[in-house]
Amino acid sequence: MKTIKIGTRGSRLALWQEEYIEKLLHEKYPDIITERVIIKTEGDTDQRSSLSKIGGQGVFTKTIENALLGNKIDMAVHSLKDLPSEMTKGLQLAAVPERGPAEDVLISADGHTLSDLPRNARIATGSIRRKSQLLNLRPDLLITDLRGNIETRLYKLYNQNLDGIIMARAAIVRLELKDINYAILSTDDMIPAVGQGAIGVQIREDDKETMSLVEEINHLNTLREITSERALLNELDSGCRFPIGGFAKITGDRLVLNGFIGSEDGKTIYKETISGMAEQAEELGRKLAQKFKGLGADQLLIK
Repeated sequence: MKTIKIGTRGSRLALWQEEYIEKLLHEKYPDIITERVIIKTEGDTDQRSSLSKIGGQGVFTKTIENALLGNKIDMAVHSLKDLPSEMTKGLQLAAVPERGPAEDVLISADGHTLSDLPRNARIATGSIRRKSQLLNLRPDLLITDLRGNIETRLYKLYNQNLDGIIMARAAIVRLELKDINYAILSTDDMIPAVGQGAIGVQIREDDKETMSLVEEINHLNTLREITSERALLNELDSGCRFPIGGFAKITGDRLVLNGFIGSEDGKTIYKETISGMAEQAEELGRKLAQKFKGLGADQLLIK
């Protein structure tokens, strides 16, 4: 059996994700041989510029995708919230394991909730989606930009006169971070990024051998939820340049998709919901996008 080369970023969270995919593969195929290939992306190299300024989605994935297209690796493991909703030609999303926590959290030294933060509190986040929803809920907050890996972000919280930072709950759970005071933000108040909490395995479209391997670790409901969210995003905007969120949840055979579009200053926001049969996931995502357009919400996406 050939060695399966798996491409990943080198951050602590990215390595956890790659190890998790390896574990799932080895559980299905005990004799499989895998090799991790760490690839530095544009987003890893430039940790000073805001994500919206350096191109949004794709900055954490494009270099890895190029390695996949160039046959340097056999599969790529991504945080799905980083993967552009419009798939790169020649590649496909082959598997999505069961999703982890999708919520955002407020981390603070004193264990504040969003509602009891002091007036004019300084909160850091690198996401304009989070910024928009935070300012809509708490217009008094002073929002500052935040980049870097998890360790860097926590260092900035405790050493740069910040009252709190916003991060994905999945990162805290997966890395088993201890002694951190955080409050979970509900997915109603803070609609997550499309794909947040989910891991995607990407392969070449013509690689049938690898496809037969990874399809065994796919989680159907998670894939459908992600498909619905990504259809919403793709219909509206394929990057991180605008405040957009989407979160789908399947119960039984029904899928509910909540979407969000807002202005960066949080003064104007639209939150809408659609539901239907889970097997119609992609169509539901497109329909919700059309619903937003009917309300004129897409005008917020023009710059």
